[in-house]
Amino acid sequence: MRILTVRQPWAWAIIHGGKDVENRVRNIAGDYRGPVAIHVAQEIDTHAIATPSRIHPSFREAAERYMAANTNPLAGSPWMGGRGCIIGVVDLADVHGAAPDEIGRIRCDVNPAGEPWGFECSPWADEVSTHLVLANPRALADPIPYRGALGLRRLEYDTTARILAQIGEAA
Repeated sequence: MRILTVRQPWAWAIIHGGKDVENRVRNIAGDYRGPVAIHVAQEIDTHAIATPSRIHPSFREAAERYMAANTNPLAGSPWMGGRGCIIGVVDLADVHGAAPDEIGRIRCDVNPAGEPWGFECSPWADEVSTHLVLANPRALADPIPYRGALGLRRLEYDTTARILAQIGEAA
């Protein structure tokens, strides 16, 4: 399994809010496809928090559902917590580049048939970036404290086993 450190609120959005693309400046995955643990960075993306227009509608909907179901007023915003912990797992399904088309839609650089600019990308996708396409988010009931770092890294066996035990998958 690999691990990726992501700042809040984006880590929460990946696991709970429907965020299916992680935008990066380059392909940090190479040809790896498979499970990726999502680790919450210590630093928060204050620009995203301060600029509500950057928060995607499905993130807002998930946050509203969470807040409506949470009867503890001291719990606070879930997308501000979990710093320094692994909070879930996703499957890295694809990696591709993108650019806007003539009317501003973000188009992926290669579609599954290998034809350029063949399909529109996720609403979570940034224009000129590399998209890590994420699928099948699974939240951990008990976040696992872990030290983050840059890039997509290999996760040691013991931590992988702890994660898999929580999400009910075999090692």
